[in-house]
Amino acid sequence: MMGLLKKIALLIVVLPLLSSCIREEEVTNTPQGNFEALWKIIDEQYCFLEYKQIDWNAIHDKYSKLITNTMSSEGLFEVLGNMLNELKDGHVNLASAHNVSYYDAWYQDYPRNFREDIVEDVYLGKASTDYRTAAGVKYKIFEDNIGYMRYESFSSGIGDGNLDEILSYLAACNGLIIDVRSNGGGNVTNSTRIAARFTNKKVLTGYIRHKTGKGHNDFSEPYPIELEPSNSIRWQKKVVVLTNRRSYSATNDFVNQMSCLPNVTIMGDNTGGGSGMPFTSELPNGWTVRFSASPHFSVDMEQIEWGIEPDIKVDMDKADEANHIDTIIEKARAFLKGKWMPE
Repeated sequence: MMGLLKKIALLIVVLPLLSSCIREEEVTNTPQGNFEALWKIIDEQYCFLEYKQIDWNAIHDKYSKLITNTMSSEGLFEVLGNMLNELKDGHVNLASAHNVSYYDAWYQDYPRNFREDIVEDVYLGKASTDYRTAAGVKYKIFEDNIGYMRYESFSSGIGDGNLDEILSYLAACNGLIIDVRSNGGGNVTNSTRIAARFTNKKVLTGYIRHKTGKGHNDFSEPYPIELEPSNSIRWQKKVVVLTNRRSYSATNDFVNQMSCLPNVTIMGDNTGGGSGMPFTSELPNGWTVRFSASPHFSVDMEQIEWGIEPDIKVDMDKADEANHIDTIIEKARAFLKGKWMPE
């Protein structure tokens, strides 16, 4: 945990220095000036241009033809937003007073593999007394003595006291399901705080690199990221983490950490990715651009920007859905009880 915080602190120091030298000349607050400023910010600071094999110069030529000095603010926003979508990155956003652009095709073309109504009505229960809630985590013990935790967003802060309460309540269970399907991310501090409850020793979970110059390949050496065990209650039994394509950003980070632990199995679909540490800069007209600045790697130094494969691939079955059965939860329960193994 402290190691990761040190890396983030270094990132905070380095990136403003890069931001201060985005361009040699001052740009003007015109459509062309704002276009050039945005293009240059991405050219010098975005961290995946080389990895994604994006010809950013060709992108410049393509979109600069659409810029005119008489275009409206809305028209300029649309062009700039479309240009940023070429990066295919859910961490990239352009925000103005009237709109926010975002890229969502990282999950739109894939099966959802999650039905909130089935989880809420059948597995958690319709009444609030059917399950417990602590700091954004809904949890209960199924009738087969399998514990279940549903965490909808890593933006929901969770403290050590909350985790102590949850794990104490679930302690008698024979196994635990942690459901982070359709969790779009949030604060990585929360992902690390939870993951720390599932290891008894310090574990290497990946690496991070920081941008050190304007070139597309100007990065620092990889800095190791280590998960340190919590000093409080830790889970010692088997765990299954449920994922789908909408498990993104901080959730991607959580799944990566959990995948490094021996008693944990990842089940469901690929996560959506989103491994770049985001940073924000500003255009001359005051619009802000958020983009991926520092790439995060697995323990094998493989990029996890496009997502993490599950240990066991399971999709929702349409017949099960029609009968209000969550295929992935049922497979996880059977797996934890030793009654099912993938072929």
